[in-house]
Amino acid sequence: MEYIIIVISAIFVNNIVLSKFLGICPFIGVSARIETSIGMSGAVMFVMTIATLVTYLIQTYLLDKLGIGFMQTITFILVIAFLVQLVEIILKKVSPSLYQALGIFLPLITTNCAVLGVALMSVQNNFNLMESVVFAIANSIGFGLALIIFAGLREHLELADVPEPFRGVPIAFVVAGLLAMAFMGFAGIV
Repeated sequence: MEYIIIVISAIFVNNIVLSKFLGICPFIGVSARIETSIGMSGAVMFVMTIATLVTYLIQTYLLDKLGIGFMQTITFILVIAFLVQLVEIILKKVSPSLYQALGIFLPLITTNCAVLGVALMSVQNNFNLMESVVFAIANSIGFGLALIIFAGLREHLELADVPEPFRGVPIAFVVAGLLAMAFMGFAGIV
């Protein structure tokens, strides 16, 4: 039952983008097309899950044992940077079109505060290894869900008759706010 609460809470109630406001840069930057949003969601899911797994192990078996917990943030950032480089190399080989479509936003996963935030929150919430992995997967699903929904809304906005001053980023922020308010409706679930 605890895993179900973690999943529902991470995806809907405490959505990493719409509630915690982490990962806004790729949320706005990559959400112009659904295809690139799906690709970014997959890359973030991989990096977020593996990073949380590895950082949990480093925190538990290295930093805590040696009493150097103050090195947590820099260590986690280095692990995330390594994993993003790994994803970049794999995408370049497997899907060059997706690699080109993601462009500068792929290396930005390194500085995506959502990935670092989930790794830190799993440690702060005293989750065990399995809970940490479930938490990371659920948060990455929540990130992907918000990103894909937002991309679909932005594609529809291109066809809408939006007043000139609101075209582009301004209407995107208005829609993002409305989407965040819609997700607030899930607050009573957990």
